[in-house]
Amino acid sequence: MRENLVENTAGKLLEYIRLKEFNMGDKLPNEYALAEELHVGRSTIREVVKVLVARNILQVRQGSGTYISEGKGIVKDPLGFSLIKNKNKMIEDLFVLRYILEPPMAALAAKNATENQISHMIRLKDAIEVSFKNNTDEHVALDIELHKTIAEASGNIALSHIVPIINESIALFNENYNVSNLKTETIELHDDLVNAIAKHDELNALDAMTVHMANNRKEFSKVIQSN
Repeated sequence: MRENLVENTAGKLLEYIRLKEFNMGDKLPNEYALAEELHVGRSTIREVVKVLVARNILQVRQGSGTYISEGKGIVKDPLGFSLIKNKNKMIEDLFVLRYILEPPMAALAAKNATENQISHMIRLKDAIEVSFKNNTDEHVALDIELHKTIAEASGNIALSHIVPIINESIALFNENYNVSNLKTETIELHDDLVNAIAKHDELNALDAMTVHMANNRKEFSKVIQSN
């Protein structure tokens, strides 16, 4: 009974969040207000919050309150990457999946990107170049953020959720393999890609992302063969 109450209340809270049009990063009302709104006890609200935090839908900041998570409800390791023994095969297959999805995604971004999204892409690709030149590891997270931003700019909700999962391959690739040979090419292709999106040039955006994905796949194959 208690478990059903928590699940039912979690559903009601999600519906409340949708109806009130909360966005990622927004703060929810306090525990007392939510209990009043959903007609349950505060202990139930506490359990519901724990459930939704585990699902990466909510985030609790100590001393501040409860917020809508920027993780979009995508739990850590949703595809079970950590359980796959053949990492090379897994990463190779993810590169193939990215090659299929990301070029048309870039074309959609060129069509639909807002000025704010374009400005963010420019900042990210410049920061990636700085990270490469300074030999720091920041470029990994920055690259994931760049591709995430392009996915969001595409206007396709499914892509904006799927691509961050797929891009786990970026982190795994950079963690386990030396990609120094890709640095110069990556900087140039990021320039081509972001410039095409900024100009709303769908064809060149698709072309730049296609070349970018093809180079990543080729470099990964070379590294695997040399090991």
